Amino acid sequence: MQKLMSIVALSVSSLLLFSFLGKKPVDTYNVDVKQSKIEWTGAKKSGYHPGTFALKSGSVSVENGKLTGGSFVIDLASLKVLDEAGAQLEGHLKSKDFFDVEKNGTATFDIKSVNYISDSKANIDGELTIKGVKAKVSFTTSSAFSAVKDGEEISKFFGHATFTLDRTLLGLTAAAGHIDNDVQITVFLFAGK
Repeated sequence: MQKLMSIVALSVSSLLLFSFLGKKPVDTYNVDVKQSKIEWTGAKKSGYHPGTFALKSGSVSVENGKLTGGSFVIDLASLKVLDEAGAQLEGHLKSKDFFDVEKNGTATFDIKSVNYISDSKANIDGELTIKGVKAKVSFTTSSAFSAVKDGEEISKFFGHATFTLDRTLLGLTAAAGHIDNDVQITVFLFAGK
């Protein structure tokens, strides 16, 4: 009987061991906030304005070299306007009319799901929170998220995506009729261990 129990225990242990071989654990990479950035372009009847936001913090989850999740804190107070409208427009966008950065200095984005549709494209579903208002955001990466290999170990992660965001879904409704509701967003994300 003891011999039978030993054989059963060995068989179960072997089965469990072999079922987990080949599957790498999920790794967490911290966002490099100095390299990463968010670019935006807002349009109006007579033109457009480009700008940026910095990331304050964040991390991504990577399994077998592919993005599986992540969360990010966006520094709304870092908002920069990159054209001649400069400081005047920055002040307006940071005011109560838009982001109200004195009360709401950050926004968050949480990745809820990642579904690869090819080696070079993935559908991302997430939730963006600005001023306490949550909005579902879905987009397809314009270039696949991919890991940079350093020898055998994956030590860095880069991804980028471009998508359109309807600002009114987040309660950002100022200047309706004068500026477009849709804002073009491009994210450049660098992360490492």
